[in-house]
Amino acid sequence: MEVFLPLSAIWLGILTSISPCPLASNIAAVSYISHRIAHKNFVFFSGILYSIGRSFTYITLGFLIVKAMVDIPLLSDFLQRYMNKILGVILILVGMVLLDLLHINLPSLPFSENFTKKITKRGIFGAMLLGILFALAFCPVSAALFFGGLIPLSIKAESVITLPLIYGIGTGLPVLVFGTLFALGTEYINKVYSRVAKLENYTKRITGIIFILIGIYYSLTYIFEIF
Repeated sequence: MEVFLPLSAIWLGILTSISPCPLASNIAAVSYISHRIAHKNFVFFSGILYSIGRSFTYITLGFLIVKAMVDIPLLSDFLQRYMNKILGVILILVGMVLLDLLHINLPSLPFSENFTKKITKRGIFGAMLLGILFALAFCPVSAALFFGGLIPLSIKAESVITLPLIYGIGTGLPVLVFGTLFALGTEYINKVYSRVAKLENYTKRITGIIFILIGIYYSLTYIFEIF
């Protein structure tokens, strides 16, 4: 179980980062930054800082939410009693989102061209700020994985820092790959992007099925008390 939790957290992070909406925004952001940096040697570092910005946002949000849930006595007592029952339902719903059986609409955070230009004028450190802002623009899949996957997992394990940190690292890994590709040359981007998009389609569906099966097991065990 102790090994399963970190692996689950980093897998959720990677899957979040390669989901269509975050993946497209990651590539667009790194590409936008790289074309505005005079010294191409700094393109790789801009990708690192952008990745750190995204990871920092997820880690901070995870820390604040989980700590509040764990430390507030009323919430903590409620979750200790009903967490397994709630988790079963949440996992089924998240699985349905991943399988495109359930659609959720989220408000978007629009970033104008002028606003993006102002950030990128700050150079590679602007990349970190851009990563923070883009991470806050949750898409349905990334929101389902973060709020419906990582947060319940962290609350159940009472992991205020470790699991959000591992998740944040997972979200940054694919960004580092694309940052490296931009530093080497953009001719590899389209090939890698198409392969990652195909891989994401399979991994998302497999993860969705696993979530639903685990959710059904939790529901049958803790809600209906069949097992």
